[in-house]
Amino acid sequence: MSTETLKKPSVLFVCVHNAGRSQMAAAYLTTLSNGAIEVRSAGSEPAGSVNPAAVAAMAEEGIDMSTEIPKVLTVEAVKESDVVITMGCGDTCPIFPGKRYEDWELEDPAGQGVEAVRPIRDEIKGRIQALIAELVPAAN
Repeated sequence: MSTETLKKPSVLFVCVHNAGRSQMAAAYLTTLSNGAIEVRSAGSEPAGSVNPAAVAAMAEEGIDMSTEIPKVLTVEAVKESDVVITMGCGDTCPIFPGKRYEDWELEDPAGQGVEAVRPIRDEIKGRIQALIAELVPAAN
């Protein structure tokens, strides 16, 4: 198939615990891109589980993150990604030439209730929609 010859763009979301922001961003990108973008997420110091308030906030959007598990950031994950989006992990993310890096300054949902997580979720959704429009222009 001709669609298989085109490499899908790949995006890696990185935050410290890989339990909130990066998980929500990955879930949105996976869902809203309809498989047109390869999605990864990881943390420099992964938590034991995904933030329950983030899971609840995404469930309100019809996206189930309840089975996601925080993953550790690896050099391979960065090398395999075209776009690396960091969310508060500072300089713990390795830098490679030829990659696109963005830092999304978002409030950390750790320890907050679902009411506090909703505006963070909504900001992530808007940024994801813009990212999809850049990476897969035909999808719009």
